[in-house]
Amino acid sequence: MALKFEIVPVTPFQQNCSILWCDKTRDAAIIDPGGEVSLLQKKIEQLNVNITQILLTHGHLDHVGGTHELANRLKIPVVGPHVQDAFLFQSLPEQSERFGFPMATIFEPDQWLNEGDDICVGESQLKVIHAPGHTPGHIVFVCLEDKCAWVGDVLFHGSIGRTDFPRGDHKTLIASIKNKLFPLGDEIVFVPGHGPNSTFGHERKHNPYVADQMPIW
Repeated sequence: MALKFEIVPVTPFQQNCSILWCDKTRDAAIIDPGGEVSLLQKKIEQLNVNITQILLTHGHLDHVGGTHELANRLKIPVVGPHVQDAFLFQSLPEQSERFGFPMATIFEPDQWLNEGDDICVGESQLKVIHAPGHTPGHIVFVCLEDKCAWVGDVLFHGSIGRTDFPRGDHKTLIASIKNKLFPLGDEIVFVPGHGPNSTFGHERKHNPYVADQMPIW
């Protein structure tokens, strides 16, 4: 496996921030730094990796709250999500107040992403999948070579993302999971935005919201 990663839970919501790096070059990216920037910097130093970019799956505060500060400290670009989440970056102060988080600064990513884009982390490559439903601009990062994915709040072990937030849509979310993620292969291990890792195959069989054969109650 050329791509290595370590998960660092941050914020009171225990959001899974991931540091991933190419084992050959030590070049790295950090996905969804939602907060606790000093903790993340300490972990980066311990891993002895070279963070070259911040990658964002979507614009909710617990996934982006530490992004502006970390990007300024490390002098690195912010990449993603899809531009349809732009409204969430403009509402960061409002989100901070609503959830009792430290006040987050409004910012805009240096680059928005689209379906089919590729992101290089050293010699490893991440494919970008636009997977709306939880938010309209939510994206997923997939490393097909190493069979791993970072899915944000689209899919969880035994559950799926909420769709009661602004511009969420349940039907769209289910379609994103079944039509875009599951076809990538049962063996793909995914890191969700919260909670334990799982595989697409396990969720296809056992997840009551998106299993191939839905349970009869």
